Amino acid sequence: MKKKLNSKVSKQSKVPLFDVLLAHAKRDVTSFHCPGHKNGRSIDASLKNYIGEDIFKFDVTVFDEVDSLHDPVGPIKKAQELMSEAYGVKHSLFLVNGTSVGNMAMFLAACDSGDSIIVSRSSHKSIMAGIVMSGVWPIWIQPKIDQDLDLIFSTTYDQIKEALDKYPEAKAVFVTSPTYNGVVTNLRKIVDLCHKRGKIVLVDEAHGAHLHFNDNLPESAVDAGADLCVQSTHKTLSAISQGSVLHFNSKLVDINRVKKVVSMLQTTSPNYLTLASLDLARRQVFLHGRGNFDRVIKAARWGRMYINNNIDSMKCFTRKEMQNLNFDLDETKLTVNVTKTGLSGYEIEEILAREYNIQLDYADLFNLVAIMGEGSSKEDVETFVRALESINKKYHGKQKNWILKIPSLATEMVMKPREVFLSNSTKKVSLKKAVGHVAAQTLTPYPPGIPVVIPGERITKEICDYLINISSKDIRISGQETEKLKMVKVFTN
Repeated sequence: MKKKLNSKVSKQSKVPLFDVLLAHAKRDVTSFHCPGHKNGRSIDASLKNYIGEDIFKFDVTVFDEVDSLHDPVGPIKKAQELMSEAYGVKHSLFLVNGTSVGNMAMFLAACDSGDSIIVSRSSHKSIMAGIVMSGVWPIWIQPKIDQDLDLIFSTTYDQIKEALDKYPEAKAVFVTSPTYNGVVTNLRKIVDLCHKRGKIVLVDEAHGAHLHFNDNLPESAVDAGADLCVQSTHKTLSAISQGSVLHFNSKLVDINRVKKVVSMLQTTSPNYLTLASLDLARRQVFLHGRGNFDRVIKAARWGRMYINNNIDSMKCFTRKEMQNLNFDLDETKLTVNVTKTGLSGYEIEEILAREYNIQLDYADLFNLVAIMGEGSSKEDVETFVRALESINKKYHGKQKNWILKIPSLATEMVMKPREVFLSNSTKKVSLKKAVGHVAAQTLTPYPPGIPVVIPGERITKEICDYLINISSKDIRISGQETEKLKMVKVFTN
């Protein structure tokens, strides 16, 4: 067993794509291929003086030596095989347009036009792109909201079972786990249920590329048995931005169809530095992920405990709290509730950036979300905590009576989103007159970040009243086409 493990470690120590690109860069080749900067020679001096010229020698085009992302037979093929072995799946495909393109690919690979798929209303906006492109009928699950924690939860086992019982014709189930806040649902139980009923399980695990490599973290989708799952390697590991991976581990989906769809969606001019960073990130997390994330988890636990014990106007929910609610928590995500400060999360986020040089990944009215990754340190957490302490003493807002809520979204799906999205038969009507019309746009208030209007749905009076109410407040509504939301786009026969 030890000999077998040492052999795997030795194999995973290799980085075939990076090695080829490095060797190519060192050859000082005269370039007559794209891109036009010719190994960095014509890059603007203001950029080149800061980051150097050598990095641009990795910015090459497709030729035999460096392989093709669309028909890999050399170092890219080897790098993808090492990735699949590291995660224990059948196939892994490199993505250079982030997890967004992977989400779209999963819909197109798993479903035919006219199929129905169960999906949470709170999924990433790239899901709507996948729904439109694939021509499926979405069966929406309304997410649950915890008013005490000011938090939107992931889809639960009970919700999916209820949806499958009601819509047995559904071909697939789409789950987002972890959420932005690091909340993880019971994927193994969901996968077991779906597979017993012959349903495909697709998982947006954008924030979970690290979960597989540390036993102190929740179970990853790849270990829970998901058919397809996509991970943003750049979010928590050390790949550069847009570097993601689509993992395949299915008996229900054709891998050749997956490859064909991924190739259709991706650029024919991939950035090889992004690809090389995926190769390197895999080696790093396989060899050092346990130790690296033990350190990150320890730092996050310290920060969570310090905030809860020493800053009376702020609070972080804990893993134990999530487990008591039948979820789990990736502790490397620090969600700080700030409602007792009288300031919104947006306001504190801006103060942190302006006065303390601390940039968060996300904030809403109620919370700050600090995402930690493989490169995070205890010193980073200490800097963050000290800044929050300072803000707590320095700034005092008036207590707000904010409530995180949404109307009932059990609306009638009249048309497929694709039909409406691609139609020119639309018009704008006032919100007061929109009741009964079929929506032709997506409207998403922040908070809570859940679409309340989706193309193809019948607009109800409750939704109109809700939109009229929030449009008069300082709430951002993504998708509105004017400064103030007064009109909504609807389908016309």
